[in-house]
Amino acid sequence: MHSSEQPEPGQGALVNGQGKTNDLVSREEWGDVELELDFMIPTRSNSGVKLQGLYEIQIVDSWKEEKATAHHCGGIYPRAELKPRYHHIDDGIAPKSNAAKPPGQWQSLRIVFRAPRFDDQGEKVANARFDKVLLNGTMIHEDVELLYPTGHAWKRQEKPVGSLLLQADHGPVAFRNVRIRPLPDRGD
Repeated sequence: MHSSEQPEPGQGALVNGQGKTNDLVSREEWGDVELELDFMIPTRSNSGVKLQGLYEIQIVDSWKEEKATAHHCGGIYPRAELKPRYHHIDDGIAPKSNAAKPPGQWQSLRIVFRAPRFDDQGEKVANARFDKVLLNGTMIHEDVELLYPTGHAWKRQEKPVGSLLLQADHGPVAFRNVRIRPLPDRGD
């Protein structure tokens, strides 16, 4: 990572400099949350933030891309199948604009997430949704309903709570200032 703000071990940042390590998964499980964090990636790196370990906002070097897709930074990652080879089965949801900064700079992500809802029998009655996603202060998603989990997790059982996952196995990435807080029930 090249920047005047180069992260240093032990200085308040979680740094995966090699790009092939275990994902960071919270012990605590969350439902409705507001998540704020800063991240830094080098050129061509790839990571992601997964709410409940199932619903991914993509982190990837895409600052020069003219037309944002779901594969770019801030995209809601497409559904995928692992076998016989990994491939996407839909287009995901592109951010409204490309708000990514150049690689090697700290970037900010703010997510307001609403977990899926279930009745007393455990049947899903409302899909998960991203109320807001801001990348570097720019609104890139607003009131987006998620019919399924993203990536190859789309077949996994959804739950009212789940862990926060910071992806660390696809490329070098640093995270800092990770703040998560539960939101009050939205009354449904």
